[in-house]
Amino acid sequence: MKKYDVVVIGAGPGGMTAALYAARANLKVAMLDRGIYGGNMNNTAEIENYPGFELIMGPDLSEKMYKTATQAGVEFVYGNVEKIENAREAVKTIKTDSEEYEATVIVVATGATNRKLGIPGEEEYSGKGVSYCAVCDGAFFKDENVAVVGGGDSAVSEGLYLANVTDNVNVIHRRDQLRAEKVLQDRAFKNDKMNFTWNSEVKEIVGDNQKVTGLKVYNNKTDEVTTVPTSGVFIYIGNVPNTDEFKDLGITDEQGWIETNSEMETSIPGIYAVGDVRSKKLRQITTAVGEGGIAGQNAFEYIEKLEK
Repeated sequence: MKKYDVVVIGAGPGGMTAALYAARANLKVAMLDRGIYGGNMNNTAEIENYPGFELIMGPDLSEKMYKTATQAGVEFVYGNVEKIENAREAVKTIKTDSEEYEATVIVVATGATNRKLGIPGEEEYSGKGVSYCAVCDGAFFKDENVAVVGGGDSAVSEGLYLANVTDNVNVIHRRDQLRAEKVLQDRAFKNDKMNFTWNSEVKEIVGDNQKVTGLKVYNNKTDEVTTVPTSGVFIYIGNVPNTDEFKDLGITDEQGWIETNSEMETSIPGIYAVGDVRSKKLRQITTAVGEGGIAGQNAFEYIEKLEK
């Protein structure tokens, strides 16, 4: 069993910042993730609203944050968390599929994953035309026609990215106007490769058993159902929290988001939460970083009080 002062579960922007602040307070810190560091930043093409950079690619920002944290002494370890034991004790135990860790403080920064439509064809054609990551899969649809489902920041920004690669991007949205920030909307409406299907919901993804060939789309104003030809569909309809392993701790709300106060404290002393996994309104890199700084500093103060 490996022992640390602080174990940060999740290595997205919030987790990396929490780990950095804790390490700079001379604590022994592990940053634990089941995948590559960076979280959803790795699935983001261009980031234009992170202070200090006019534009930076998501993977590049991930690399810079990771380097800063590890140079401060943070240890990055792989593992899939299965359970937290002794959560209300002074020393808590994190069990993964390959190792056990002890820590005085746990910072949960596991983020969220893309919500699925839950319609026929979605699972069948996943990886065969159905995608949740334009950066990952956009190149497979060069000079083809694709659809984007959603109307928020992610849908529009990833649609703009796809417009640089594909021949045409059809944004399908259930409302009659986008929810994305105004600057993204303006850019999308000016792009000749982007068009919009309003008041519409995708009801089925159809294909030829090998790849996607089209979408069955329902117009919620006219009640019409039409089949829209497309070779790819990119889905951005919100997120669900990655909190299954924490639900028995009693720190989540009914939807599974972790509840904290303004100090990032959960209802369990010594357990904090930051980033997209929290119950909050704005989920952005900037908010995750701010919350990570608060949690990392509070981890130091919490441990200092215990030792007095």
